[in-house]
Amino acid sequence: MIHEADHRLRDTWGARFKGLPDDSKWALYHALMDLREDALRRADYCWRKHKAPMALYWKVVGVYAGHLARAVRPRKLVSVAA
Repeated sequence: MIHEADHRLRDTWGARFKGLPDDSKWALYHALMDLREDALRRADYCWRKHKAPMALYWKVVGVYAGHLARAVRPRKLVSVAA
């Protein structure tokens, strides 16, 4: 299910960022993954402080950031041996 969501996002968001150079895509990927880590850390903190609505909010931010990061990441070129 997660992979299916990633593929749908890649089709949608990949087209929007298709013209960006790979360096820019990698920078965006790393920024979104940093956002993901921070949001998941905040979700855990809120959960431990018994603030479930904020924990849910940060968890969702982290999940979406991770999906978007994988969607905009440049696709790796695979060389095929002849």
